[in-house]
Amino acid sequence: MPLRRTLLGALACLAALPAAVSAATEVTGTSVARARAPWATVNVCDTAANPDTVGIRGSMPGLNGATLYMRFQLQLQRDDGSWRALDSADSGFIAVGRARLRSTKQAGHSFTLTPPPAGQVYTVRGLVTFDWRAKDGTSLRRQRRVTTGNHRSTAGADPAGFSASECTITA
Repeated sequence: MPLRRTLLGALACLAALPAAVSAATEVTGTSVARARAPWATVNVCDTAANPDTVGIRGSMPGLNGATLYMRFQLQLQRDDGSWRALDSADSGFIAVGRARLRSTKQAGHSFTLTPPPAGQVYTVRGLVTFDWRAKDGTSLRRQRRVTTGNHRSTAGADPAGFSASECTITA
């Protein structure tokens, strides 16, 4: 009789699992697909602790057998609203490790800029290139993302939890 109760209890827990997973997804407001898609965010933007500094953070899903790389770049917004790369703000590709198919890796890079002349403003955003490479170094897949805001997992953010699409630096 005790074994039967244990089995019935276990079956009840298993039956409730899909509902619990669904509820957790609804609570966070993100789907599993969105959570696993590559993303980039500005997580530091000219703070008292990090003056004239822009921090970029990225997240990418794993791919079995691949080594994951990220390249962080800053883009400056021109007067006409277009964006151009800042040659001095390019990390080059950085190996961030390996991750299995159902996991993700995150990494970040910060750039310190020369402040703009008095009366001027710099608006910058990040561009992250994600690269999945085979053991021989060949690229298996490559994607790019510009920074967007409202990401929850922003380790190293200043202030804590900060996530934005752009950063404005003033003199």
